[in-house]
Amino acid sequence: MPESEYHYTGGFKVTDEVKADFEKNGYVIIRSLMSGEEMRKLTEALESDDGVKTKTYGRDDTQGRKTKTVLWNNVGNDITGVVARTEKVAGTFEQLLGGEVYHYHSKVIMKEARTGGAHLWHQDYGYWYENGCMYPTMGTVWIAVDKADRENGCLKIIPGSHKAGRVDHSHVGDQAGADLERVSQLEKALGLFHVEINPGDALFFHSNILHRSDQNSSDRRRWAFLVAYNRADNNPVYRHHHPQYTPLSKLPNSAIMECSTATDLTGKDFFSLDKDFSLGSLDNKA
Repeated sequence: MPESEYHYTGGFKVTDEVKADFEKNGYVIIRSLMSGEEMRKLTEALESDDGVKTKTYGRDDTQGRKTKTVLWNNVGNDITGVVARTEKVAGTFEQLLGGEVYHYHSKVIMKEARTGGAHLWHQDYGYWYENGCMYPTMGTVWIAVDKADRENGCLKIIPGSHKAGRVDHSHVGDQAGADLERVSQLEKALGLFHVEINPGDALFFHSNILHRSDQNSSDRRRWAFLVAYNRADNNPVYRHHHPQYTPLSKLPNSAIMECSTATDLTGKDFFSLDKDFSLGSLDNKA
């Protein structure tokens, strides 16, 4: 398989090779991390009219469309929280980041057919540094709910760009955008990779990797379920709109199929744009 790409099996482990690829490129793709049956349960929950999608908000992409997202801080007791606590998700990130992690937040990004907005070039740590996280020992797992390809706005990343450190970000529309001159130079030096993945495939990526996605101009939607983690020893130095360190009780992978709670919004602490501490901090620096 290509570099930084692996296929999940029941005995999958984060080997020295997997860690080396993550450290070199800033990401690893694990194909079929979630089985077909697991994805069926998760997708039904995300699509439910009683589920998390009732808390959706939009961000201006500066190109005439909005990105649709729903984000929550606490894992909760439903299927989304179970997935976020499993060994093959949270446990894998603990090994990639080199220490105990806690749940920073989860979200669903919904790019609807013909209308889904773009996400600008950015680093997640471009936001999270503003939240008091002193180190980039953080990362996100991006689980494809739908097939993601170039036509419907798959993720684009600059491999190895996490080694450049945190790039300056500014407030653009309702998003934080990275310094485009730095992005251009890094893309010339390191190249561009389109993350084309199928339902159940997962991208684990470092908080400093530069990434973006285009608008969805296809006839197919492009949904993704994302879980962000922070290393326990990187507790934010001040309170903001995402959690301080909270111990995460991991679950065996079998818990996904055993979970009988598809939707339960209790205690999830949903995000709204008026709570966005990160963008406000960028405005204060302008």
